[in-house]
Amino acid sequence: MTSSADLHKRRSAAVARGVSSVIASYVDTAGGGTLRDVDGREWIDFASGIAVTNVGNSAPRVVEAVRAQAERFTHTCFMVAPYESYVAVCEQLIDLAPGAGEKRAALFNSGAEAVENAVKIARHATGRPAVIVFDHAYHGRTNLTMALTAKNMPYKQGFGPFAPEIYRVPMSYPLRDGGLSGPEAAARAVDTIEKQVGAGNVAAVLIEPVQGEGGFVVPAPGFLPALAAWSRTAGAVLIADEIQTGFCRTGSWFAAEHEALEPDLVTTAKGMGGGLPIAGVVGRADLMDAVHAGGLGGTYGGNPIACAAALAAIETMRELDLNAAARSIEARLLPALTALRDPGIAEARGRGAMLAIELVHPGTLDPDPARTAAVARACHDAGLLVLTCGTYGNVLRLLPPLVIADRDLDRGLEILRQALL
Repeated sequence: MTSSADLHKRRSAAVARGVSSVIASYVDTAGGGTLRDVDGREWIDFASGIAVTNVGNSAPRVVEAVRAQAERFTHTCFMVAPYESYVAVCEQLIDLAPGAGEKRAALFNSGAEAVENAVKIARHATGRPAVIVFDHAYHGRTNLTMALTAKNMPYKQGFGPFAPEIYRVPMSYPLRDGGLSGPEAAARAVDTIEKQVGAGNVAAVLIEPVQGEGGFVVPAPGFLPALAAWSRTAGAVLIADEIQTGFCRTGSWFAAEHEALEPDLVTTAKGMGGGLPIAGVVGRADLMDAVHAGGLGGTYGGNPIACAAALAAIETMRELDLNAAARSIEARLLPALTALRDPGIAEARGRGAMLAIELVHPGTLDPDPARTAAVARACHDAGLLVLTCGTYGNVLRLLPPLVIADRDLDRGLEILRQALL
């Protein structure tokens, strides 16, 4: 069998340098909470393909659904010759998304594409141009979503100019907010909007209920409801970017539910497809139906194989109660992370199986990205796959599959403990 070293040589000659990888090993098989590379080495997976494999890397229902659909047909394009599975996925999104009113949904290929379409819908429905986003936000790598994203390196550097009418305001970041409550942090954001943009110009307020790449920042209680209330009063569309937080990752179908939030639109992707590329926008029927026929779509959006995978993944989530599994992971890991006696840990935080520790120079809140990178490398060397994140590059994020075994959680936690020494 080809070794990782051999594959890396081939990669260097064939793959563009701008596409990077966390580890230099090449995966052969994966499932549950572990990966095995082509050299036979096993890795405990605390990454889930960046929060994608919530149901595992080869969930039986997903595998069988993909196989069965591929035997029937692989593609017709829903905009040309439609099929039932696209409709069924939209029905599931409508059933699962927060909010009691009438809803509609549309399917796309990636999280960035879902965000772009949500912005299109909001602008079309309101006739307004401005989109409000937040410090530390991440929304994608396309031109518009790079403009929506806060972090310059590596996502934006050298790729401008970016799309206009994007306005950034302060996020609720409890560790770094000097004691501001959620409503106080929301008032600060609203004040910036009203002074610098004008409420009547705002098409959408776009926010991750728990920030992902920005550092797994959980806003202070009351922040999200206060923003929602202002958005309703201002006539702006509240868009919840649930691409990383959705589909049981935080212990609810969507993270907005933790504060009884009912966004106008919700964007989904990642965990929705059980490892296959599919995304969606779901929300208020009057907004979704405001766009003229043909104004939404795409050649591969809601591909039948991806739809089959999504339906099987959602069925697996229900059957295995993966919301409860995520809460169990939080109950097992977060107290252990909080109990770590390390002066460089400023905070352990997160919800469900979306957990993180932020590393700083002891006695300060000054970020320590060098140590964060070193701890991640030590974890990788010991067989634990973890990711870093955060505006300052100083956050270790833990995203195990929701089907991971307790023994693998415990093994991974012990490796992390040793890496911090």
